[in-house]
Amino acid sequence: MQTAAIAFDRFKPLQDDACESRIVAAKAALGKRAVILGHHYQRADVYKHADLSGDSLGLSKLATKTDAEYIVFCGVHFMAEVADILSKPEQTAILPDMSAGCSMADMANLAKVERAWREIGSVLDPDQHVTPITYINSAADLKAFCGEHGGIVCTSSNAQSILDWAFARREKVLFFPDQHLGRWSGYMNGIKPDEMLVWDFDEPLGGLTPEQVRRAKVLLWKGHCSVHQMFQAQHILNFRNQYPDGMVISHPECNFEVCKLSDYVGSTDFILKTLQEAKPGTRWLVGTELNLVNRMAEQLKPQGKII
Repeated sequence: MQTAAIAFDRFKPLQDDACESRIVAAKAALGKRAVILGHHYQRADVYKHADLSGDSLGLSKLATKTDAEYIVFCGVHFMAEVADILSKPEQTAILPDMSAGCSMADMANLAKVERAWREIGSVLDPDQHVTPITYINSAADLKAFCGEHGGIVCTSSNAQSILDWAFARREKVLFFPDQHLGRWSGYMNGIKPDEMLVWDFDEPLGGLTPEQVRRAKVLLWKGHCSVHQMFQAQHILNFRNQYPDGMVISHPECNFEVCKLSDYVGSTDFILKTLQEAKPGTRWLVGTELNLVNRMAEQLKPQGKII
């Protein structure tokens, strides 16, 4: 995987209308040679230029079905990596800003995961007893690590079935980088909370005792999505007190208490589909990224839905 960067300082003095004109002109000049992918979480003035919209994996799959020479991913670093991995040899994946990162993805890097694997190895043989699972919201080298050690990559929509796959092979799982997706998926699969322990990558042996490592079914990497941790159980309680008939839907990157109090929990696509299929006149509290929620609120307002 090759990367190249350009300096963005020359674009900073540009006013919004100048940027707009350049984007429109570039799209017109390139035509079908380029496809712009807009992640659900992008703000409106970026999202409106997208040829395709969706989540990170869905967008990458869609892009590979086009004949575009250039895949421009309006998202963060790991998303463009996924597009590059899945793209055809003749396609080039482009990330407009190489510094665009995901705080959760950055909480797990190869050095820390390899150290954790070695430390687990001081208690038991991880390649015999532990399946590493990385959320797709992670760097490419962590996906490669999982492949090298009999593991797998999951998404927020298939994490539960991926856990089933993993436990059919080995008795333990190391889940990274998002502890909350791992905990909720494990809970939904019937794993007891005390069998899922947090691995603190800044502490020796993850802050656990050898006995805890032996006993745990799931070792949850101490990582999280900063955006989804903004949603708290009290927000739901306040909403239900004010709107008893209201419904709550949350992304599984939210904390465990928020997920337990929600009526529905699921991936971004699940949230979109649920809101689109909801009855007119219903009221929803949505625990996910603000740009997506605002966009859905506008789209569904004509149906009398309050998001």
